[in-house]
Amino acid sequence: MYDYTQPLSRSEASRAEVRQQTDIELSGKEWTLLPDVFSPAHSKSSLAHLSLLQFPVGGTFLEIGSGIGLIAVEAALAGCRAVYATDLNPAAVKNTELNAERFGVADRLTAVHSDLFDALHDAPAFDVVYWHSNNVWAPPELDLTAHELAYVDPGYEAHRRYFREARNHLAPGGRVLIALSSRAGRPELDELAAAEEQRLITLDSTTVDEPEGPVVYELLELVTR
Repeated sequence: MYDYTQPLSRSEASRAEVRQQTDIELSGKEWTLLPDVFSPAHSKSSLAHLSLLQFPVGGTFLEIGSGIGLIAVEAALAGCRAVYATDLNPAAVKNTELNAERFGVADRLTAVHSDLFDALHDAPAFDVVYWHSNNVWAPPELDLTAHELAYVDPGYEAHRRYFREARNHLAPGGRVLIALSSRAGRPELDELAAAEEQRLITLDSTTVDEPEGPVVYELLELVTR
């Protein structure tokens, strides 16, 4: 199992560096970043996962754990007619709204303060449900901040809920996607998916050099067994 203290150290360093609203550059665009929000400028994971995604152009897209809104905004810019983005961190919800306004997609992007799917009472069904998950396991007894929870999942409880609940928000023919890395505990996640009569299949992957060495980033689909 990957050492969960490493991503917690990265969370601490990222929070210490960002003390006020600032702009960050990602793929030739300037994005707003608020304090206490996961910064894709401090990790290669977000852009790696973005490169693997194909958005349902003309359809509906839900991102779980939106952070600054990178994926959700790009989904709207790609031509999704309705995009929802949830995050359990209120600062991330505000950050997503700011970037939706910045890039002119606020009319079709709805940011919601929600722990996974809890607050999606009036949302439509989605063609794609997507989560760039906090896929590093951490002990369930840890008391973590919202920023730290963007990096690790105590006891894999959030993943357990995602596997159980995501399909309830799909339109006919819709797909449940999840972005993982080689830091994830795949045997444990495969077991959690199997407990819900589902399995994870890899759609695409890319390998990126990180400080600890090469990391594989994968886009997977959750399908019925």
